[in-house]
Amino acid sequence: MSTEAVAICIRGLEVQIVRKDIKNLHLGVYPPHGRVRVAAPLVVSDDAVRLAVIDKLGWIKRQQTRFAAQSRQSRREMVSGESHYFLGRRYRLRVVAHQGAGKVGLRARSFLELRVRPDTDAEGRERVLLQWYREQLRTRIPPLLAKWEPILGVHASDWRIKRMKTRWGACSTEAHRIWLNLELAKKPVRCLEYIVVHELVHLIEHHNDRFIELMDRHLPPWRQRRRELDAAPLAHSDWAY
Repeated sequence: MSTEAVAICIRGLEVQIVRKDIKNLHLGVYPPHGRVRVAAPLVVSDDAVRLAVIDKLGWIKRQQTRFAAQSRQSRREMVSGESHYFLGRRYRLRVVAHQGAGKVGLRARSFLELRVRPDTDAEGRERVLLQWYREQLRTRIPPLLAKWEPILGVHASDWRIKRMKTRWGACSTEAHRIWLNLELAKKPVRCLEYIVVHELVHLIEHHNDRFIELMDRHLPPWRQRRRELDAAPLAHSDWAY
């Protein structure tokens, strides 16, 4: 039986099915649009998968309705007065004309001050802000790795930050490398910690029952933190995990 992801239609609902070497069937609904995904054991028949989805149709629809109502940020124009997020807190952007290199700083616990040359356009302002976000993550990721690597008994040989449109993190088990989404700079540190732990555990296990067991054992509130990520305001581009 193929382990490649396949999409089927069940009562008008598109469902992605992935076959894995796991014991139990796992059904999830993911933001931003309520994508439905089923991880099914290799031995479970297609009919059994269909019945499981049909049995959960009410719950699936409720989750999709919740995601549809979730707040989304409008396209950022990078002008004073806009709302921007850092570590889960909302700040008002204050753009200040500045002749030197672009820089960002927090002011009075309410403002995110962006100092740029007067002729810097919106794209250039965004680049300065994204670079600042990257620098902030670079200072916060190493302590989390130092905390969790010995607990989990695993070591990430390399870690990197990049913008990703479909997930909060990723890993390469062969290279023992993890990637973290730049957007995590906007989320609470506890959510960043959850993704760091999630990817480190992936260096040990794929998404299977033991993966869930390890997450439950070492980070019991991981589901709550995942829900918090789901509930946070989405960027103009859609992000999901």
